[in-house]
Formats: sequence, C-alpha cells, structure tokens
Amino acid sequence: MSHSDKTRTTVEIHNQKYTVVGEEPSHHIQMIASMVDQKMKEIQEANPRLDTAKLAVLTAVNAMNDYIKLKEEYRSMTEQLRSEERRKNG
Repeated sequence: MSHSDKTRTTVEIHNQKYTVVGEEPSHHIQMIASMVDQKMKEIQEANPRLDTAKLAVLTAVNAMNDYIKLKEEYRSMTEQLRSEERRKNG
C-alpha cells in the first residue's frame, strides 16, 4: 500500500490530540481511540495520582491482557470445534 492510500485521522486521547496514519478506515481509528481514552479514564479514576506515562503503561498492560485472554479463548474454541468435527466425521 502506498503512502497516498493511507488514512490520516486526528483523535483525542486523554486530552491530547494525535494524528494516526494507517490503512484502517477513519471510523475504525476513532473507535479504537475512544476505547483507549475510556480505559485510561477508568484506570485514572481508580488511581488518580498516576502521571500520564504510568497511566499509559497500565492502559497498555490492560489492553494486552484483554488481547491475550481473547486469543486464548479463540484458540480454545477453535480446538473444540475441530474436535467436534472429527467426532462427527468419525
């Protein structure tokens, strides 16, 4: 994909504006930024004394934890489906 095919989207996360350049549609980038902003707000409410850098790291750790859990659930479900298909097909 060439540079001209990429989308530039300005988002606001934790009261800071960022320009995100990528292949995803603008509405997708906005949705992701909104989710990151919301997660940062949740963590900050529980830990109001965190500086922005620590808040960002905790947000990233939480996001990766959620990702790993979903990835493991997906793997488990696909293995279960394969097992059921093998049983059906004998």
